[in-house]
Amino acid sequence: NSNSFENLSTAIDHNLLLNEISNFNLLKSIKQKLQILNYLNIENEFLIGLSNTDSLNFTFITKATEIWSNIDSIPNHNTETFKSKKHTITKTTVDQQTLFSTVVDSVFIGSNALSIIEQVSDKKSIDPELESIYNTSSKKTSMTLILNLKNEKLNPHFFKDSLLNQQTFSNYIMLEVDIAQDHMVMNGITKASDTLKSMINVFKNTKPQENSISKVAPNTVDYLVSFTYNNFKTLNDNLQIFSKKDSLIMSAVFNNSIECGVFQTELNQAVVLKSIDATLTQEALESQEVVDTYRDVSIYNYKYPEIFQHVVSPLIHYQTASYYMVLDDFFVFSDSMDFLKSIISNFQNKTTLSESSYFKNMMTDLSDASSIFIYHNASSLNSNLNTNFSELLSLKLDAYKASAIQFIYDTDYAHVNAAFKTFKSRGVANSVSDEFDISFESTLLSEPQIVTNHTNNQKDIVVQDINNNLYLISNQGKVFWKKQLEGKVLGQIEQMDIYKNGRLQLVFATPHRVYVLDRNGKDVGPFPLRFNDEITQPLSLFDYDNNKNYRLLVTQGSSLLMYDRNGKSVNGFNFNKGSNKISSQPKHFRIGKKDFIVFSQGNTLKILDRTGKTRINVKDQIQFSKNGIYLYNDNFTTTNENGILVQVNQKGQLSSLNLNLNNDHYITSTSKTLVTLTENRLNIKSRSVELDYGDYTAPQIFYINDKIYVSTTDLQAKKIYLFDSLGKPIANFPIYGISAIALGNIDKDNNLEVITKGDDQSIIVYEIN
Repeated sequence: NSNSFENLSTAIDHNLLLNEISNFNLLKSIKQKLQILNYLNIENEFLIGLSNTDSLNFTFITKATEIWSNIDSIPNHNTETFKSKKHTITKTTVDQQTLFSTVVDSVFIGSNALSIIEQVSDKKSIDPELESIYNTSSKKTSMTLILNLKNEKLNPHFFKDSLLNQQTFSNYIMLEVDIAQDHMVMNGITKASDTLKSMINVFKNTKPQENSISKVAPNTVDYLVSFTYNNFKTLNDNLQIFSKKDSLIMSAVFNNSIECGVFQTELNQAVVLKSIDATLTQEALESQEVVDTYRDVSIYNYKYPEIFQHVVSPLIHYQTASYYMVLDDFFVFSDSMDFLKSIISNFQNKTTLSESSYFKNMMTDLSDASSIFIYHNASSLNSNLNTNFSELLSLKLDAYKASAIQFIYDTDYAHVNAAFKTFKSRGVANSVSDEFDISFESTLLSEPQIVTNHTNNQKDIVVQDINNNLYLISNQGKVFWKKQLEGKVLGQIEQMDIYKNGRLQLVFATPHRVYVLDRNGKDVGPFPLRFNDEITQPLSLFDYDNNKNYRLLVTQGSSLLMYDRNGKSVNGFNFNKGSNKISSQPKHFRIGKKDFIVFSQGNTLKILDRTGKTRINVKDQIQFSKNGIYLYNDNFTTTNENGILVQVNQKGQLSSLNLNLNNDHYITSTSKTLVTLTENRLNIKSRSVELDYGDYTAPQIFYINDKIYVSTTDLQAKKIYLFDSLGKPIANFPIYGISAIALGNIDKDNNLEVITKGDDQSIIVYEIN
């Protein structure tokens, strides 16, 4: 039904979704048969009815004004009139399309089938339910659509579950359809007789609740269906019409639930129960064995996987719910441990369906609460449309990222809302996605680190476990190799091109070894170098003139040992060791044309030249904090144990500045950016950021693509924070993690990745989109 044939035709021709589905043969046939209506002079409200007996036919009804006023101007037309038993029929043919028509009580009635026009004047009783539902329409939208669901040949499939689609849903659905180029929004009602075995009547005497399982569904799910109710006993009683269930099978698990539903990806499926009393629901699940713990969430074994099939069929048929977990008030069941872990990741990172911009955009035209809520992404919408037609088409529906239909039960009928909307991201989509997780057999000893892969100019990941196994992992999560080392890697792993041929090796020290490993994890040349005395600081790798004549500086207590890239001692380097232990990793700085090797020893800041001799004599004593030495504004910079910033210039003169840091503080620096962290106050240059109180890792500075990033992790709350140089949080942070991070672009795209520990035995790779 519509008020304007011209406006409706224009709206349909320009709607992206309707244009795509018009490629189905059935709709092509309808469109072709309706072409003849374009020649009519239609100025009044009209109605088009579709019926499917032996073939699909249409009936057109409107006021009998000068409907054929334009007929003489139409080329290739033919008109003839003849009488049937009860009335006069006009047969009009234009370009091989035929319309049979008659006028009854000033009403024009046309059809492509003569049999329909011959029967039109027969006196038949009008279905009062159809008449009632038709009269509720306002007729103010693009069109009003009424579906007779009692006609199985035209019964639409709403659900992904084929068994659900086989159920009679209701008698009629009336929808007022608003059609625009980029969306199609529908509102209406549906009703079924109480005596019929109709799906919608399952929700009789229940009150719709908020559809909330989108809050635990990852934003990558293809399909989601949610059923809500205020009283499960009422819902269960109504379900008896579909199957007489043994009352003993009725499970107390559902007693405190107000929502149950399913969401799925191409490969995995999960069932969700939302409880109003999670403690009672957990008790009703009986004592279940914890089979795994992921990011502090316990995953339980479940011994009644067929419970949903027994209790809430036909709403849910899932029979393999072998595991479950609890997220807030949601009980999530699946047969895939990996899928449950993915759900946990997305829930903690707030990358759920409910948080996605396209889902929020769609929900502006829908109600928050409904008895039935059915969601499809573009792929699922395509496959669901295919089930309504005889052929399988790959439709261009990528813009339809989120579509849904919902039914809201109200007394003896249900409201219906549907939204099919395109969504275009504005600029870069601000999101952080969980790319992959890698689990290890043993507890991890170190934080993950990014290293360069010279074979593809991308990045790999290295990490070490408590058995001193070092792993090299690709940016896709593939473990290239693991190698057992003599001990724990000290500090960061460096890389060098030992043969000056573009191939990079990993260089690092353990307490009694200096290793150089090639791309395959094999020892290179004379390495590892073996030491009887303990190496007490991370290995320092210097390339003074950027010519690959590397120097490897080993720290042992108060001694420094210098080696070349061939593992030979450098004769020209002589350091007069003192009695005090070297307390920071020696670093190399270049100012102008001068080289400086800088470290703390006892209460003295040592500044050496390349040969190990004192270059700058610092006379002032410094009670060093646990922080390292940095070159900031061309001054050698650190803090003392009282939190005072201490700087030494190139003349050895010392200056200090009170930054109001407590004794347990952190600093880090680049040449122009100083970052401090004390208690919950993070200072980036002159800007201060107030964090929640927690247990924070030392801040890190990353300089990537001419942009400064600053990170710290709250180990207590397990949150990773990331800021820019102005102290502004990066969108969608904090995210979940239990360690300091590595940050960089590890693959071919332009997005940065964050690598962190997910738990004691796993690392997570996130992508910042």
